[in-house]
Amino acid sequence: MKIAYLGPQASFTDLAVKKAFPEEHQVPCVTIPDCIEAVIEEDADYAVVPLENALEGSVHITVDYLFHEADLSIVAELTSPIQQHLMVHPGHSGGDNKVEKILSHSHALAQCHKFLHHHYRGTSLEQTTSTAAAAKYVSEHPQEKLAAIGNELAAKEYGLTIIHENIHDFAYNHTRFIVLHKQSDALRIDQKKSSDKTTLMVTLPKDRSGALHQVLSTFAWRQLNLSKIESRPLKTGLGDYFFLIDVAHGMDEVLLPGAISEMEALGCEVKMVGTYSSYLLEA
Repeated sequence: MKIAYLGPQASFTDLAVKKAFPEEHQVPCVTIPDCIEAVIEEDADYAVVPLENALEGSVHITVDYLFHEADLSIVAELTSPIQQHLMVHPGHSGGDNKVEKILSHSHALAQCHKFLHHHYRGTSLEQTTSTAAAAKYVSEHPQEKLAAIGNELAAKEYGLTIIHENIHDFAYNHTRFIVLHKQSDALRIDQKKSSDKTTLMVTLPKDRSGALHQVLSTFAWRQLNLSKIESRPLKTGLGDYFFLIDVAHGMDEVLLPGAISEMEALGCEVKMVGTYSSYLLEA
Protein backbone atom coordinates (compact mmCIF):
# COMPACT_ATOMS: atom_id res chain seq x y z
CA MET A 1 0.00 0.00 0.00
CA LYS A 2 0.97 3.63 -0.52
CA ILE A 3 0.45 5.85 2.54
CA ALA A 4 0.42 9.61 1.94
CA TYR A 5 1.29 11.69 5.01
CA LEU A 6 2.07 15.26 6.02
CA GLY A 7 5.81 15.52 5.49
CA PRO A 8 8.61 15.98 4.95
CA GLN A 9 10.41 13.08 6.59
CA ALA A 10 10.61 13.19 10.40
CA SER A 11 7.34 15.08 10.91
CA PHE A 12 5.11 13.89 13.75
CA THR A 13 2.78 12.41 11.14
CA ASP A 14 5.74 10.52 9.70
CA LEU A 15 6.46 9.08 13.17
CA ALA A 16 2.85 7.90 13.49
CA VAL A 17 2.92 6.32 10.02
CA LYS A 18 6.20 4.52 10.73
CA LYS A 19 4.67 2.95 13.85
CA ALA A 20 1.32 2.03 12.31
CA PHE A 21 2.48 1.05 8.80
CA PRO A 22 6.15 0.01 9.12
CA GLU A 23 6.10 -2.22 6.04
CA GLU A 24 4.15 0.03 3.67
CA HIS A 25 5.40 2.52 1.08
CA GLN A 26 5.24 6.00 2.62
CA VAL A 27 4.70 9.11 0.48
CA PRO A 28 5.44 12.51 2.08
CA CYS A 29 3.26 15.46 1.01
CA VAL A 30 3.78 19.18 1.55
CA THR A 31 0.31 20.06 2.89
CA ILE A 32 -2.74 18.36 4.39
CA PRO A 33 -4.83 19.00 1.24
CA ASP A 34 -2.03 17.41 -0.81
CA CYS A 35 -2.32 14.26 1.33
CA ILE A 36 -6.07 14.10 0.88
CA GLU A 37 -5.90 14.82 -2.86
CA ALA A 38 -3.35 12.02 -3.27
CA VAL A 39 -6.04 9.52 -2.22
CA ILE A 40 -8.76 11.17 -4.29
CA GLU A 41 -6.53 11.07 -7.38
CA GLU A 42 -5.43 7.48 -6.56
CA ASP A 43 -1.77 8.39 -6.15
CA ALA A 44 -1.99 6.80 -2.69
CA ASP A 45 -4.22 4.22 -1.06
CA TYR A 46 -4.54 5.95 2.31
CA ALA A 47 -3.76 9.36 3.78
CA VAL A 48 -2.67 10.03 7.36
CA VAL A 49 -3.27 13.59 8.57
CA PRO A 50 -3.51 15.28 11.98
CA LEU A 51 -7.02 15.96 13.27
CA GLU A 52 -6.70 17.20 16.84
CA ASN A 53 -4.08 18.06 19.46
CA ALA A 54 -4.75 17.78 23.19
CA LEU A 55 -3.38 21.28 23.84
CA GLU A 56 -4.48 23.23 20.77
CA GLY A 57 -7.65 21.52 19.63
CA SER A 58 -8.73 20.66 16.10
CA VAL A 59 -6.68 21.07 12.96
CA HIS A 60 -9.26 23.16 11.14
CA ILE A 61 -7.96 22.63 7.62
CA THR A 62 -8.45 18.87 8.04
CA VAL A 63 -12.02 19.24 9.31
CA ASP A 64 -13.01 21.81 6.70
CA TYR A 65 -11.45 19.91 3.80
CA LEU A 66 -13.33 16.75 4.74
CA PHE A 67 -16.61 18.68 4.86
CA HIS A 68 -16.28 20.99 1.87
CA GLU A 69 -13.89 19.28 -0.55
CA ALA A 70 -13.30 15.57 -0.02
CA ASP A 71 -15.58 12.54 -0.05
CA LEU A 72 -13.34 10.25 1.97
CA SER A 73 -13.94 8.11 5.05
CA ILE A 74 -12.04 7.87 8.32
CA VAL A 75 -11.07 4.20 8.57
CA ALA A 76 -8.77 4.34 11.63
CA GLU A 77 -7.50 6.76 14.24
CA LEU A 78 -3.96 6.91 15.65
CA THR A 79 -3.27 8.67 18.95
CA SER A 80 0.39 9.47 19.51
CA PRO A 81 2.33 11.27 22.28
CA ILE A 82 4.01 14.51 21.17
CA GLN A 83 7.34 15.81 22.50
CA GLN A 84 8.51 19.21 21.29
CA HIS A 85 12.17 20.27 21.32
CA LEU A 86 13.97 23.46 20.31
CA MET A 87 16.78 22.77 17.83
CA VAL A 88 19.39 24.83 15.96
CA HIS A 89 22.10 24.30 13.39
CA PRO A 90 25.24 22.90 15.12
CA GLY A 91 27.11 26.07 14.15
CA HIS A 92 24.77 28.09 16.37
CA SER A 93 24.61 25.79 19.40
CA GLY A 94 27.01 27.87 21.50
CA GLY A 95 25.68 30.00 24.33
CA ASP A 96 26.61 33.30 22.65
CA ASN A 97 24.57 32.74 19.50
CA LYS A 98 21.24 34.53 19.84
CA VAL A 99 18.29 32.99 18.00
CA GLU A 100 16.68 35.61 15.77
CA LYS A 101 13.73 33.58 14.44
CA ILE A 102 11.92 30.39 15.50
CA LEU A 103 10.10 28.30 12.90
CA SER A 104 7.49 25.55 13.27
CA HIS A 105 3.94 24.49 12.53
CA SER A 106 1.34 26.83 14.03
CA HIS A 107 0.14 24.17 16.49
CA ALA A 108 3.68 23.46 17.69
CA LEU A 109 4.34 27.16 18.28
CA ALA A 110 1.09 27.40 20.25
CA GLN A 111 1.88 24.26 22.27
CA CYS A 112 5.10 25.94 23.44
CA HIS A 113 3.69 29.42 24.05
CA LYS A 114 4.69 29.68 27.73
CA PHE A 115 8.25 28.52 27.08
CA LEU A 116 8.66 30.92 24.17
CA HIS A 117 7.15 33.80 26.15
CA HIS A 118 9.54 33.31 29.07
CA HIS A 119 12.74 32.37 27.23
CA TYR A 120 12.42 33.94 23.76
CA ARG A 121 10.15 36.93 24.29
CA GLY A 122 10.39 39.28 21.34
CA THR A 123 11.90 36.66 19.03
CA SER A 124 10.21 36.44 15.64
CA LEU A 125 8.02 33.36 15.12
CA GLU A 126 7.30 31.99 11.65
CA GLN A 127 4.79 29.29 10.71
CA THR A 128 5.71 26.40 8.40
CA THR A 129 3.67 23.57 6.88
CA SER A 130 5.02 21.07 9.44
CA THR A 131 7.58 20.78 12.23
CA ALA A 132 9.83 18.74 9.93
CA ALA A 133 9.65 21.43 7.25
CA ALA A 134 10.91 23.90 9.85
CA ALA A 135 13.82 21.64 10.80
CA LYS A 136 14.68 21.10 7.14
CA TYR A 137 14.69 24.84 6.48
CA VAL A 138 16.99 25.52 9.46
CA SER A 139 19.43 22.84 8.26
CA GLU A 140 19.51 24.37 4.77
CA HIS A 141 20.21 27.93 6.01
CA PRO A 142 23.20 27.62 8.37
CA GLN A 143 24.14 31.27 7.81
CA GLU A 144 20.95 32.45 9.55
CA LYS A 145 20.42 32.39 13.32
CA LEU A 146 17.32 30.21 13.24
CA ALA A 147 15.73 27.61 15.48
CA ALA A 148 13.01 25.05 14.84
CA ILE A 149 10.53 23.33 17.13
CA GLY A 150 10.10 19.65 16.34
CA ASN A 151 10.76 16.08 17.43
CA GLU A 152 13.96 14.19 18.12
CA LEU A 153 13.81 12.34 14.78
CA ALA A 154 13.76 15.68 12.93
CA ALA A 155 16.92 16.75 14.75
CA LYS A 156 18.66 13.52 13.71
CA GLU A 157 17.28 13.57 10.15
CA TYR A 158 18.41 17.13 9.45
CA GLY A 159 21.58 17.25 11.55
CA LEU A 160 20.40 19.78 14.13
CA THR A 161 21.34 20.18 17.79
CA ILE A 162 18.61 20.16 20.45
CA ILE A 163 19.24 23.02 22.88
CA HIS A 164 16.01 22.70 24.92
CA GLU A 165 14.07 19.46 25.44
CA ASN A 166 10.35 18.95 26.10
CA ILE A 167 9.36 22.59 25.81
CA HIS A 168 5.59 22.04 25.37
CA ASP A 169 3.59 23.82 28.05
CA PHE A 170 1.71 20.83 29.49
CA ALA A 171 2.88 17.27 30.12
CA TYR A 172 -0.07 15.56 28.41
CA ASN A 173 0.52 16.41 24.78
CA HIS A 174 -1.03 13.95 22.32
CA THR A 175 -2.25 14.27 18.75
CA ARG A 176 -5.03 12.35 17.00
CA PHE A 177 -4.19 11.36 13.44
CA ILE A 178 -6.83 9.95 11.12
CA VAL A 179 -6.40 7.46 8.31
CA LEU A 180 -8.49 8.34 5.24
CA HIS A 181 -9.61 6.05 2.43
CA LYS A 182 -12.04 6.07 -0.49
CA GLN A 183 -13.93 3.11 0.97
CA SER A 184 -15.63 3.15 4.37
CA ASP A 185 -14.49 -0.26 5.65
CA ALA A 186 -12.61 0.06 8.96
CA LEU A 187 -8.87 -0.64 8.76
CA ARG A 188 -7.29 -3.04 11.25
CA ILE A 189 -3.85 -2.04 12.52
CA ASP A 190 -1.34 -4.04 14.59
CA GLN A 191 -1.35 -1.59 17.50
CA LYS A 192 -3.08 -1.30 20.88
CA LYS A 193 -6.78 -0.68 20.27
CA SER A 194 -8.47 1.73 22.69
CA SER A 195 -12.05 2.19 21.46
CA ASP A 196 -14.51 2.31 18.58
CA LYS A 197 -15.82 5.61 17.26
CA THR A 198 -18.16 7.07 14.69
CA THR A 199 -17.71 10.58 13.30
CA LEU A 200 -20.60 12.59 11.88
CA MET A 201 -20.91 16.07 10.40
CA VAL A 202 -24.33 17.57 11.06
CA THR A 203 -25.89 20.70 9.55
CA LEU A 204 -28.90 22.00 11.47
CA PRO A 205 -32.12 23.28 9.86
CA LYS A 206 -31.85 27.06 9.57
CA ASP A 207 -33.20 29.28 12.37
CA ARG A 208 -35.08 26.65 14.37
CA SER A 209 -35.09 27.22 18.12
CA GLY A 210 -33.76 24.27 20.08
CA ALA A 211 -32.41 22.42 17.00
CA LEU A 212 -29.07 21.60 18.61
CA HIS A 213 -30.83 20.46 21.78
CA GLN A 214 -32.98 18.12 19.69
CA VAL A 215 -29.89 16.71 17.95
CA LEU A 216 -28.14 16.04 21.25
CA SER A 217 -31.30 14.43 22.62
CA THR A 218 -31.21 11.82 19.83
CA PHE A 219 -27.94 10.57 21.34
CA ALA A 220 -28.81 11.14 25.00
CA TRP A 221 -31.95 9.02 25.25
CA ARG A 222 -30.15 6.19 23.38
CA GLN A 223 -27.29 6.48 25.91
CA LEU A 224 -24.76 7.12 23.13
CA ASN A 225 -21.84 9.00 24.64
CA LEU A 226 -20.27 11.84 22.65
CA SER A 227 -16.50 12.27 22.96
CA LYS A 228 -16.43 15.50 20.95
CA ILE A 229 -18.73 18.15 19.52
CA GLU A 230 -17.41 21.20 17.70
CA SER A 231 -18.89 23.86 15.43
CA ARG A 232 -17.23 25.04 12.23
CA PRO A 233 -18.34 27.78 9.79
CA LEU A 234 -20.35 26.66 6.78
CA LYS A 235 -18.69 29.51 4.85
CA THR A 236 -22.09 30.68 3.61
CA GLY A 237 -22.59 33.57 6.03
CA LEU A 238 -22.08 34.72 9.60
CA GLY A 239 -23.87 32.47 12.06
CA ASP A 240 -24.00 29.47 9.70
CA TYR A 241 -22.28 26.38 11.12
CA PHE A 242 -21.98 22.63 10.83
CA PHE A 243 -21.16 20.41 13.79
CA LEU A 244 -18.45 17.77 13.99
CA ILE A 245 -19.64 15.03 16.35
CA ASP A 246 -17.61 12.06 17.58
CA VAL A 247 -19.73 9.26 19.02
CA ALA A 248 -17.96 6.81 21.34
CA HIS A 249 -19.70 3.89 19.67
CA GLY A 250 -19.17 1.85 16.53
CA MET A 251 -21.88 1.52 13.92
CA ASP A 252 -24.55 -0.98 14.96
CA GLU A 253 -27.85 -2.08 13.46
CA VAL A 254 -30.18 -0.11 15.73
CA LEU A 255 -28.92 2.77 17.89
CA LEU A 256 -26.75 4.86 15.56
CA PRO A 257 -28.90 4.32 12.45
CA GLY A 258 -31.89 5.33 14.56
CA ALA A 259 -30.13 8.50 15.76
CA ILE A 260 -29.18 9.45 12.21
CA SER A 261 -32.71 8.83 10.93
CA GLU A 262 -34.17 10.93 13.75
CA MET A 263 -31.81 13.83 12.98
CA GLU A 264 -32.73 13.69 9.31
CA ALA A 265 -36.43 13.67 10.26
CA LEU A 266 -35.74 16.90 12.17
CA GLY A 267 -34.49 18.46 8.93
CA CYS A 268 -30.75 18.04 9.59
CA GLU A 269 -28.22 17.08 6.93
CA VAL A 270 -26.02 14.27 8.26
CA LYS A 271 -22.72 13.26 6.67
CA MET A 272 -21.20 10.00 7.87
CA VAL A 273 -17.42 10.54 7.94
CA GLY A 274 -16.51 7.12 9.29
CA THR A 275 -16.96 4.38 11.85
CA TYR A 276 -13.58 3.04 12.93
CA SER A 277 -11.23 1.87 15.68
CA SER A 278 -8.88 4.12 17.62
CA TYR A 279 -5.33 2.92 18.33
CA LEU A 280 -2.77 4.13 20.89
CA LEU A 281 0.79 4.42 19.62
CA GLU A 282 3.66 4.04 22.07
CA ALA A 283 6.18 6.84 22.55
